[in-house]
Amino acid sequence: MKKAILLTIAAVVFLLPIARSQGKNTYQPLIEPCACPVKVDSSFKTRCAYLVVPENRKKNNGRTVKLPFIIVESKNPNKKKDPLLFTGGGPGSGSLGWARGAAASQVIKDRDCIAFEQRGAGYSIPGLNGPELGAAIKESYKKNLNKDSMVIEGVKQLRKGLEARGIDLSGYNTDETVSDIHDLLSALQIDSVNLMGISYSGGLMQAVLQRDPSRIRTLILDSPLPTFVPIDEDEPANFNEALNILFEHVEKDSADKAQYGNLKAQFIQYFTSIGQTPFYISYLEKGTTDSIRVAYTRNDLFDIIQNYFSNPSETPHVIKELIKGNHRKYVTELLDGIFSGYKGPSGMRISVYCADQAAYHDENVLKQSYKVYPYMEGYHINDVYNAMCDCWTYSPINPATKQPFYSTKPALLADGEMDNACRPLYIDMIHHYMPNSQRLLFTHRAHGVGSRELQPFMIQFLNHPYERLVSDNKKIIVY
Repeated sequence: MKKAILLTIAAVVFLLPIARSQGKNTYQPLIEPCACPVKVDSSFKTRCAYLVVPENRKKNNGRTVKLPFIIVESKNPNKKKDPLLFTGGGPGSGSLGWARGAAASQVIKDRDCIAFEQRGAGYSIPGLNGPELGAAIKESYKKNLNKDSMVIEGVKQLRKGLEARGIDLSGYNTDETVSDIHDLLSALQIDSVNLMGISYSGGLMQAVLQRDPSRIRTLILDSPLPTFVPIDEDEPANFNEALNILFEHVEKDSADKAQYGNLKAQFIQYFTSIGQTPFYISYLEKGTTDSIRVAYTRNDLFDIIQNYFSNPSETPHVIKELIKGNHRKYVTELLDGIFSGYKGPSGMRISVYCADQAAYHDENVLKQSYKVYPYMEGYHINDVYNAMCDCWTYSPINPATKQPFYSTKPALLADGEMDNACRPLYIDMIHHYMPNSQRLLFTHRAHGVGSRELQPFMIQFLNHPYERLVSDNKKIIVY
């Protein structure tokens, strides 16, 4: 990274005016210094600023968004000139907290690290958050109203609230964020960069490469969701495949055969038998004195299982307890989360999913999956689904962004064998189009494997991206 650029960020705002060219409006990104919203180890030199760009590049209305980023500088005087740039998944997850972890990682020893906040998320301005959807979901439980109907009402109210603030919801999608990242690289005069993404941002980073590969040196993708994957239609199969792997591990490793033997058959039998029959629990909201009678269904039990998949070692026990009818502890945990400030998916998350997925959704394919997994019919695995997009304002992303593409760029692809959201199948698909990629399968992990276990592979890959990786850990397979 060029020192002159960093000095400019720290000292002064780039006031790069809107220019006119051949009758069309063009723009130059603006870099505006700001206080660091996330505190990083003070022994490192950090630079914090906003990238200021149009809210909707298809419109000439002058509205802009401010997207914060943090540069953590390596202390190594002989550091590499290709930084590592990260942005979070979701869509809708914050990204800047990664800078704190980067300062404590091994990566910072050799290169600068950049955390970039996506438009509408985290500390970006504007943020696309509002209380309306969360309030509607809470009301559905509080008064035992139809949850799907209340979600749709909450989505409508959230949309109205955001649009009343002057936010153009059609400006929040993958295509715009791809342009944001390229604008950032241009503004910082970065000629070579390594991109890191997780889940949704794994596909986002592929789209950045697809748009203009000239500056992109490598990709590191953790549990990626490729842009070309129809995730809405895939989700029932993804969840069930992860469960099958989990059940196989339990069958093989558990010493308690009486407790966990044949768990798959028990799971299918139980969740098929209960259908959509409501259950009831007496629930006391924190800070109140009167209990309320709350109805819940099979869908809520599935949500509980999904939540526990982040720690696969606990999931079999939770499933067994639910099958035995011991719901109270887990349903109470679920309700505590909903009643204590849960806001539901953000406007940014809804906008991106609608533009990226709903516009290309095939309801018939989803119905086919329910014939294979009938006990999951009516369950929305993702908290954004097609019916929500029917009452949202969005513009579909470019069809080209949805298409797979070939690239010779090196990539490190990692996933957990028990990933219940983005199956390892996806890194195999990416590898098909990126023959210089290498894959890591973490047999004991689920979605999101980024950890100390991944770091040594990252270091080796970043330093020698075309060399074959080797694993001496039986639980991490290189292929």
